[in-house]
Amino acid sequence: MTLGDIDFPTPREGDDCRIVREILDLVGDKWTLYIIVTLKDGPVRFNELRRKIDGISQRMLTINLRGLERNGLVKRTLFPTIPPRVDYELTSVGRTLLAPVMALVTWANTNQENIQDARVRYDAS
Repeated sequence: MTLGDIDFPTPREGDDCRIVREILDLVGDKWTLYIIVTLKDGPVRFNELRRKIDGISQRMLTINLRGLERNGLVKRTLFPTIPPRVDYELTSVGRTLLAPVMALVTWANTNQENIQDARVRYDAS
């Protein structure tokens, strides 16, 4: 299969490829995938998100959540308690990402041994 064989959507009047690239960059970001999967079962508090996503710093989680919120994929709810409580959850648009993201996760899990074997063969040559 070549790129010429793929049936890409026809751009609509006024579409900007830059915007599509920015969305794909956001969705394809390493931490975004983890955040989307972690929020799949409903609202999660900030610190719980941080504990569930191994290796993410507070700063990176904040930056990624703000980007997801700005793009309408995540909703932030502030509860006026002491201390303040903040929950994050997927919006209806964000939930539409679950199927493709989970398909990618499933693909990665299914092919991880093949990919590791390929890496070993490549590195040995």
